[in-house]
Amino acid sequence: EVTKLSANDEGGIILNQTPFYGESGGQIGDSGKISNENFIFEVNDTIKIFGTYILHLGKLIKDACHLNDEVIAEIDIQKRELIKNNHSATHLLHSSLRSILGTNVTQKGSLVSFDKLRFDFSHNKPIENKDLVKIEDLVNKVINQNNTIDLRILDHQLAITEGAMALFGEKYGDTVRAIKFGNSIELCGGTHVKNTKDIWGFKIF
Repeated sequence: EVTKLSANDEGGIILNQTPFYGESGGQIGDSGKISNENFIFEVNDTIKIFGTYILHLGKLIKDACHLNDEVIAEIDIQKRELIKNNHSATHLLHSSLRSILGTNVTQKGSLVSFDKLRFDFSHNKPIENKDLVKIEDLVNKVINQNNTIDLRILDHQLAITEGAMALFGEKYGDTVRAIKFGNSIELCGGTHVKNTKDIWGFKIF
């Protein structure tokens, strides 16, 4: 722990409040910059530590910053928008997999980045090409329905009773954030589009 970062120092900054999303639930952390009239700190990654704190990792590229400085925190908006698209598409993919392959499909992990998404799941047999086409088509069908996101903060048990799916490896409190797009309802604290049309399109590789 230090009280000052100087030019070219690499380190981490914790703020009392931040617009940055810390890596969690498969979604990568935001990047951007923290600055004031005296310094610029380039944020390359953002992670959660001790459950509640957001650690902004990066490099000071101008002058010096000190403990208790007042700052402006700015995320890379273009990167955030791409991440949001892929995260919402992950929810639609999960719902489509269970619709086409069956409810035996169980999520085992995921990666939500700005350039791609990856969804890890278990299934009791190999997936045929015709089913991959059906899954892809169903996701795109929902995207083109222009569904508006339904985001609610609910009691954990009530959300589960209403059909929301808890995500693999996540820990939840007494109240949860439920995200609904069409038939997809999941508990999720990540960033999402306001409308499925914002995703544009979906392709399985």
